[in-house]
Amino acid sequence: MPSMTRRDLICSGAALALTGCVRPNQDHGAFDLLDTGLDEIVAGLHSGRWTSRGLARWYLERIDRLDSAARVAGPRLNSVLALHPHVMEQADALDQELKSKGPRSPLHGVPILLKDNIDTADIPTTAGSLALEHWTPPKDAFIAARLRAAGALILGKTNLSEWANFRSTHSSSGWSGRGGQTRNPHATDHSPSGSSSGSGAAVAASLCAAAVGTETDGSIVSPASVCGIVGVKPTVGVVSRSGIVPISHSQDTAGPMARSVRDAAILFDALVAPDPADAGARSFPVAFRATQSLDAKALQGARLGIPRKYFDRNQKMNRFLDAQVDALRKAGAEVIDEAELPSHGKLGDPEFEVMLYEYKADLNAYLATQPPSAPVRSIEQLIAFNDKQKDRELKWFGQEILHLALAKGPLTDQKYLDARRQCLQLSRDEGIDAVLRKHRLDAIVTLTNGPAWFIDWVNGDYDTGGCSTVAAVAGYPHITVPAGFVDGLPIGLSFFGTAFAEPRLFALAYSYEQATRARRKPSLKPGGAAPSSQA
Repeated sequence: MPSMTRRDLICSGAALALTGCVRPNQDHGAFDLLDTGLDEIVAGLHSGRWTSRGLARWYLERIDRLDSAARVAGPRLNSVLALHPHVMEQADALDQELKSKGPRSPLHGVPILLKDNIDTADIPTTAGSLALEHWTPPKDAFIAARLRAAGALILGKTNLSEWANFRSTHSSSGWSGRGGQTRNPHATDHSPSGSSSGSGAAVAASLCAAAVGTETDGSIVSPASVCGIVGVKPTVGVVSRSGIVPISHSQDTAGPMARSVRDAAILFDALVAPDPADAGARSFPVAFRATQSLDAKALQGARLGIPRKYFDRNQKMNRFLDAQVDALRKAGAEVIDEAELPSHGKLGDPEFEVMLYEYKADLNAYLATQPPSAPVRSIEQLIAFNDKQKDRELKWFGQEILHLALAKGPLTDQKYLDARRQCLQLSRDEGIDAVLRKHRLDAIVTLTNGPAWFIDWVNGDYDTGGCSTVAAVAGYPHITVPAGFVDGLPIGLSFFGTAFAEPRLFALAYSYEQATRARRKPSLKPGGAAPSSQA
């Protein structure tokens, strides 16, 4: 059975009729999951306070009420692209298994959303493109299979910036030809950032228990920051990339997006496992579980470096960063201010060169797995398809990045090899590792990026600054945590370090979160209104 739109599922027997078809909450009472963490969700499942079916119904009703772009009233976030057609049957099966055999993992029966560039064998995987509108992969991505094996309930797929925001140089984050424009729950006329826009917005608006996003450069941490949630970009290779629509094998990774550091840690532990099919797979050098590394006192005695150049021309952001430095010091950290990266501002050109070369090789390899009857099986055919569908695919912005990638040669080209070598030198030896060594740091800490900008389909995204590139290019881990609000819009604080630094980063991020408690429920209204305690 093909995947269903929200309205199809909500008004069909597949969901046994939800909001608009029967009385809301008829089989799950009046429980409220807006601020409920995964531990509490699991405890409720085990105690019988609710069922996986009841959880699914609660989230589906909320998706219909807040997310549907077809609704006349409501915020119409448009973050969920497709729902699983048999989600209720699967929830029933998980409920029965929990009663008869016990839980498979801490995620047993928990409703999760996946970004729509992660292969699922029972829901189309489209990367937001009409060219893949009817493509249902023959098998799950490795991480999707991991989640199912853990007993997670896959609610559906989230919208994203089409082709993970690597199609046009002036695109609007959160827009795709298949899904339209996702909106920021904290200010619905503002961008959710990209490319994991739908995952970030859905988690912030409590449309799922947690979600999985992907990042090549900023696509987890940026939407997490501007949507006011936690985002984790792991060391490249520790989370499998097989079965995920690619951009760059040097930088691509999937990672958790959640409303708390602990929830992100639980999801992270479920995602991490060796995958022989991922040629770039890497394993932690020591046994590690993120949930066991969480330490509310981790900031005490920690040495943290603060690079200032990311926002040195923005007085408002620097004042906000000053407040975070004060909070870190109050929690016991030793802060080394102005711990600048020697290579600051030098990574853009070599990174883009590497990404273009790898995009051509990696995306062509993925598209070649399409059946012979598919509309596109190469970047060249994708460009031609978009030209034919220009009224829907090229209405607001073009596909110049696809053209630039198509013009590149093979990965044996000296220009590619030189650019990749330069990337590693600038991001590691003259970047993160250099600063960590010089100041004997546990982590580098700064604001993730500026506040969300207004959605603009004519001019595209507005750059409000950000720190994602150096960790992305290095392939190093990066965690962002809600830090507060500037003009009513969320800002995240970033913690990043060297390869496999996740144990320390999770501890520090958790300690900061517990000390500040800065996350707030979104207003679900236009404009940068003051954060609300209601949703």
